[in-house]
Order: sequence, then structure tokens, then C-alpha cells
Amino acid sequence: MNPLLDFSSLPRFHAITAADIRPAVERLIAEANTTVESIATDANAATWLNFATPLDDVTERLSRAWGIVSHLNAVMNSPDLREAYNGLLPTVSAFWTGLSQDERLFAKYQQIRASSGTFALSAAQNKALDNEILQFRLGGAELPPDKKMRFKEVQEALSTLSANFNDNLLDATNAFSHTVSDEGQLCGLPEDVKATARETADKDGASGWKLTLHQPCYGPVMQYAEHRPLRERLYRAYVTRASELGADPKWDNTDNVGQMLQLRAEEAALLGYQNYAEVSLVTKMAESPAEVITFLEDMATKSKPFAAQDWQALCLFAKQDLGIAALEAWDVAYASEKLRAQRYAFSDEEVKQYFPEPRVLEGLFRVIQTLYGIRIAPASAETWHPSVRFYNLYDGRGELIGQFYLDLYAREAKRGGAWMDDAINRRRKVGGVQHPVCYLTCNFAAPVGGKPALLTFDDVVTLFHEFGHGLHQLLTEVDELAVSGISGVEWDAVELPSQFMENFCWEWEVLKHMTQHVDTGAPLPRALFNKMLAAKNFQAGMQCVRQLEFGLLDITLHAKFNAASDDLLALVNQIRAQVAVAKFPEFNRSILAFGHIFGGGYAAGYYSYKWAEVLSADAFSMFEETGVLNPETGARFREEVLARGGSRPALASFVAFRGRKPSIDALLRHSGMARAA
Repeated sequence: MNPLLDFSSLPRFHAITAADIRPAVERLIAEANTTVESIATDANAATWLNFATPLDDVTERLSRAWGIVSHLNAVMNSPDLREAYNGLLPTVSAFWTGLSQDERLFAKYQQIRASSGTFALSAAQNKALDNEILQFRLGGAELPPDKKMRFKEVQEALSTLSANFNDNLLDATNAFSHTVSDEGQLCGLPEDVKATARETADKDGASGWKLTLHQPCYGPVMQYAEHRPLRERLYRAYVTRASELGADPKWDNTDNVGQMLQLRAEEAALLGYQNYAEVSLVTKMAESPAEVITFLEDMATKSKPFAAQDWQALCLFAKQDLGIAALEAWDVAYASEKLRAQRYAFSDEEVKQYFPEPRVLEGLFRVIQTLYGIRIAPASAETWHPSVRFYNLYDGRGELIGQFYLDLYAREAKRGGAWMDDAINRRRKVGGVQHPVCYLTCNFAAPVGGKPALLTFDDVVTLFHEFGHGLHQLLTEVDELAVSGISGVEWDAVELPSQFMENFCWEWEVLKHMTQHVDTGAPLPRALFNKMLAAKNFQAGMQCVRQLEFGLLDITLHAKFNAASDDLLALVNQIRAQVAVAKFPEFNRSILAFGHIFGGGYAAGYYSYKWAEVLSADAFSMFEETGVLNPETGARFREEVLARGGSRPALASFVAFRGRKPSIDALLRHSGMARAA
């Protein structure tokens, strides 16, 4: 049996090959089309049971199988897998677009809505029904035939371009390496980073140290390498990846980006909207592009004075203490680390020694178990790589409520970044409740030299962040597939649980249970923690305006930019001049590696990080008031936010938890910018 057609349990990763993908997906699409035809032509009045449920059944099978393929393409990319994935993308996209344009299905959903007064729908079913009707409208169901056909072509092209964008970025990242033969050029680099670089060179049969653009290598080089030409070399390679200035023109994303922006604008016009940002915001909390821009610009007004102070202080320090008269982009992380070490008498490298990965996981699990009354236990399952682990979640009665895979380490065949994705969603079926399963993926440095992996504090925060997403998916109590877990949650609220979890990383009651020096076994000293706390808002202004720059660039690209006539780099420079304080070189082409909006789901939605940060900071302030690890407050957050999934508007869930609408005050206070309010 084709392993992608086996839905009896967890994915059979050991058995899946690239050759399985096309026959499985084509069969599932054929089965789905047969079911769609049957329920669409059924003369009986549509009900949830005879229409919505069988449609969910058959589309879930396709979603699960294609989800496995998409996941493997991201974490174990290979030529055969990539060819199979990219080859089927237009087919899969065409199926979903065709489904969303089927007037017969649209009419059936409207029939259920019209007759819902005669039979009871649950709150989750009502929300799912409203979402489905909206998605049909956004999917072109009300368009005339000629426009429907064009809409479908646009969707297929966008899916292909997005895949091409990601492939180019991965290939361009993997293609670069720089081998250093003079160890003196590596002065300042952490020993574990040097050891990995040595091992990487050894695997290639080369002498010296092989440096790459993967974050576990690139980040430390930019932060610690004293050899300025080395920093500049890697920086140039990193910010010109997948551009016309990169190593190979075949990986240039310029055309992919331009075509995607044009096609998104065309999609909006077909649906009757002025721009793609309006389309994107239909399913978000923010009501208009103008509201988003006002929100971001207001945040910029509050934070830019702090950012300017940060920048001036950094430039002065670099000149006086480091002998760098003109601070360049490849100096910023290095000079910042030196300034932080001088101001607060500690370095990231010193802190990292106290965060061996096993101890961090133990501490993270302790927080989750204390707050939500659940238990996390290692379990066995087939995985896609030997380093991947698997866990079960149990409730207070010992009942299984969810499972997750944990893939922590960077690999060449793995997409960069960190993310959570669903493998199986919770839903109630005839045989009982189908429990949720998710993937939690990071790109940390792997163990080296017989020692456990050491996490930077940023890594720790990232891990907590992704687990926040995972808990949103795993602790749902919603029985309807379309609004279970993160499904149906407004995109600008989906970061609330993840950013909320980050706050616990700054609490002594949490950290004292998750640190252990890799050599001595000693816990993190309270004095060092106090220094970290004092440095928490170090360069908070610069960090804030950097995120605001991304958000404004994204919303402007999708609300005001004409890809056919406007200059992309000119817009990038215009937004930077408006918001940023740091200088960027003319050759910077990082827009062509902006995977969130061109290779992911954040188009006209990157502002969500800041938007949700307001929600998450305010939500956490209740824990500050009642006790950081207060199980009663945790139970309330679980019940009103995590358990509800997308079954009601995110604002309603927030108000149910917090007792009022969100306020920006907590975020400004947490960021050390309260006096600017």
C-alpha cells in the first residue's frame, strides 16, 4: 500500500519515497472529485451531516498527504522530492481553486446557513460555516466563467512562483561556502562554531574551517568574528543571496517577486478589491490597509527616538572603543555584542554555556505542565531524520490529547528559520476524537565534540515561541476541523500564543529550573540573570523599528506598489529612510530573500508580529498580576484562548481571558519605551 494513503495512524516516514507522491496525490484528488460530484448533485437538502462532513472527510485526506509531502520538501529537500513536489503543485493548487469556485458547493453552504434556524449548529459549526462562505467568495465562486478561469491560472502560477522562490533561496544559501585556512581570521568565534566549521571542512576532504550562510554559522560570525573582512565577505554573500548580485543568476528571485506582486494585484482586481492588501485583511483582525499603516507608523513614532539613541550610542562606541570610524552593516552585530558586554559585563557566548538543550527542554516542559495541568512524555514514532524526536501530551486524567515531532537542528537539506505546522488536526469522528499532531521545527546548531547542543538565549526564546504555536494546535478542544487549533484563527492573532510564551524566558522562577553549565553543571547565577534582565531592552528601539520596517514594506508592497512600473529597490530605500536608523549598503538585496511574504503565508500580514505582540504582552501582564506560573490563570488562558482555536473571533477570546480589550501599555513597558506613550 502506498504509505501516503495510509491514514490509520501517524505518517510512515520510513516508507515514503518520491515515487509514492504522484500516484497518491492523483488518487486522492480523484476520490475527492468523485465525492464532490456526489454531494454537489444530491437532491436532498444540504445538512452538516450529509454535506459538510463528507466534504471535510475527503479533503482532509488530501490535506494530510500533501502536508506530509510539503513538510518533507522543507526539512529533507532532495532533487527527487523537489521534482515531485514542484511537479504536482499546479495540480494541487488547481484542485483547491476549483473547489473554492464550485458554485454548487457554495450554494449548498448557503443553503445550510439559510436553514440553520431549523436545526441546531454548534458555535464551532456556525463559525466554520461563516468562514467557508467567505472563502468561497475570496476563492472566486461568484466570478463569471472567464474570470474564474483566469483566477485559477493566477492561483496556480502563484503557487509555482512561491515554490521557485523558496528553492532559489535554499540553493543559493547552500551553494556558498568560504574556507578559512588561517585560524587567526577566526579570532573571537565560539569554540563550538569553530569545531563545527572544522568538521564541515573535514567532511568535504578539505583542510581548514568551512563557513556557510546557515544561521548556526553565519550568526556567530557576524556577532563575534574580529576579522572585519571576514564579516564583510559573509554579509555580502548573505544579503545578495538569490539576487542578480549573487553567485549564480539562475537563483535570482527578482522575476519571481515581480511576478508574484503583479499576480496578487490581479487576483485582487478579479475579486473586486483595490489591492491585494484588502484581500489579505478580509480574514484578519485589522479592518483596512490604512489601519495597519497607521498602527505601524504610530509604533514607529513612539519607538524611533529610542532607536536613534541606540544607533548614536553604538556608533560612538564603535569609533571610540573599536576603532571603527564608520559603522557598516557587517559591523552592527559585532559592535552591538561588544557594547552589550561592556555595559552589562556578560556576553551571549557566556550565557549559552548555561543552556544545554536537554536542560532547556526540561524547563520548557515544566512551564507547560505547571500552567496547563498536562504531562509531556517521550514516545516512539517513525521520523524523517535520526535527530528528530517525538512526544505525547496527556491531560490530568492521563488521557492522550496530542503528539508532536521536534526537529531542532540545521541541515543543508532543510529550509532555514523556525516554524510549527500541523500533521493531523483535531476533529470529532464517528469513532471518537482524532487527536492533533504537529511538527515543531527549528534550525539550531547541532551537538558537536561529544557535548549536548548549546542554545543561545535567542534560541531559547525561539523554542518557547514555536511551542506557543504548538500548544495552540495541540490544546484545542474544538471538534470541527475548519476551526480546530490554529485553523480559522485570524492571521494577525495567530502569533498571540507564541509571543506570549516568549515572556516566560525572562522570569527567574522559570530560568532557574532550565539552566546547567555544560562543563560544571552549575545553574545560571542569579547575578548573571540580573545582568541579562538589565540588558533585556538593549537596543529595543533598533529592534522594534527593524520589525516595523518589514511590516511597512510588506503592507506598502501589497497596497500601493505597482510591480509593472514602480522600482522595488526604490521603495525599500524609501521605507528604510522613513523608519530605520541603521545604514544599509546599496548592494543589499534582502528583499529577494523575504521568505515570510514571498515563500510563506505572511503577504500583507507581516505586521501581525507587532499587532499580536500588543495582545501577547497584555495577556502576559495578567500573569504578572496573579503569579507567573499561576495554574489558575494558566487554566483560564488555556480555556479562553488555546482551547477555543478559531471557533470564535480572536478579539472575543482575548476579552474573555483578559476581561477587557487589549492595551498597548504592557508592550511599551516590556520594551522599555513606556515613557514615549
